[in-house]
Amino acid sequence: MNASVFSYTRKGAQLSLKVKNILDAFGYKTEVYTSEKFVHVDPLLKKSVGCIKSAGEAFATNKVIIYIGSCGIAVRAIAPHVVSKTTDPAVISIDEGGNFVIPLLAGHIGGANDIARKLASAIGAQAVVTTATDINGLFAVDEWAARNDYYIGSMFAAKEFSSALVDGKEIGVKSCYPITGKLPKGMCLKESGEIGLILGANEEVKPFKTTLTLLPKVFVLGVGCRRNTLLITLEELILPQLDIMKISIHAIKEICSVDLKKDEQGLLAFAAKYKLPIRFFTAAELAQQKGIFTASALVQKVVGVDNVCERSAVAASKGKIILPKTSKNGVTMAIAQIPITIDFNKM
Repeated sequence: MNASVFSYTRKGAQLSLKVKNILDAFGYKTEVYTSEKFVHVDPLLKKSVGCIKSAGEAFATNKVIIYIGSCGIAVRAIAPHVVSKTTDPAVISIDEGGNFVIPLLAGHIGGANDIARKLASAIGAQAVVTTATDINGLFAVDEWAARNDYYIGSMFAAKEFSSALVDGKEIGVKSCYPITGKLPKGMCLKESGEIGLILGANEEVKPFKTTLTLLPKVFVLGVGCRRNTLLITLEELILPQLDIMKISIHAIKEICSVDLKKDEQGLLAFAAKYKLPIRFFTAAELAQQKGIFTASALVQKVVGVDNVCERSAVAASKGKIILPKTSKNGVTMAIAQIPITIDFNKM
C-alpha cells in the first residue's frame, strides 16, 4: 500500500517525517514531498512538482494522501481528481502544528476516518471527524463493508441506509449467513420492510423497499482448462453456472487453478476482466487436499493430480464444495464456500 505526504513549510516538512514513520509502521510504503526550499531538511524529503500535478499522480498510485498545511491547499489540490467515494484514496489534512487531523475524502470506504484517529493518537492531536454516523455513534455500514471486503451493491442505497439510521428509523437486517453478537443500534432482524440490508450472494434479492445489498466474498472458483483456452470459452461455462447457482460474480473471492496454468492467457484475462485475484497451487499441494473428488485419469497423466477445479477450490477456501466439477468445451469448474459468520462488531 502506497501513501504520500505533502508539506509546504519547514515545520510541515519536519512533521511529515514523523507522519511517514507512523504510516510505515501501519504497513504503508510512504513517500514525503515538500517545497524546493525545504528539501534540504532531510534526505528522505522529495521535491513536490506542484499541488495539482502531484495530487493527480498520488491519486493514481496511493491509498492514502496527507497534506500538512491548510485544508484549503488540500481541497484545491485534489478537486480536479475526485471521482468516486468507492475508488478515491483517503485524503487527510493536518495543520503544521500537529493540532488537528481532518479526514477530507473517503472517510469510510477509503478508511480516512480510522487513519485520522490513529494518526491523531500517535502525534497527540485531535481527530476532527464530521461524518454523521460517526458523530452520532452509529454504525457506518460502508466503512464496515469495506473493512470486511464486502461488495456494496449500491452506494445510493448505502447513503439512504445511513440517512435513515441517523434519522432514527428502524433498519432491517436479513442475512443468508449466521450472525454472531448484537446488532448495531437502530438495526433489527426483519424479513421485509421500508429500508434494510441483506447479506447474501445474489444481487437480485430485494426484501426491503430500499434494499442495501452486501455481498461477502465467500466463494472460491476452481478452474481447469485445456492449453490456449479462450476467454469467451471460459465465460460460456462459468457465467451461466453462476447464474444457475444465483451467485454474483462480486461474491467470488478468487479464482484458483494448478500452477501449470499460471501463464494461461484466457484464464488470466478472465481474472483481469472480472477483477478477481488468481492463485495457483502445485500438483503436490492439490493432491494433499482431503475429500471425495471427481477423478480423471487424463488429468492425472497431464497434470500430476486427478482433479484440478475441485481440489483447488477446496485448497483456497478451506470449506466445502457447493458446485462439483462441471465441464464444457475443455473447461472445468467447481465452487467451494468459505465458512463465514457475520459479525457487525468486527471492524
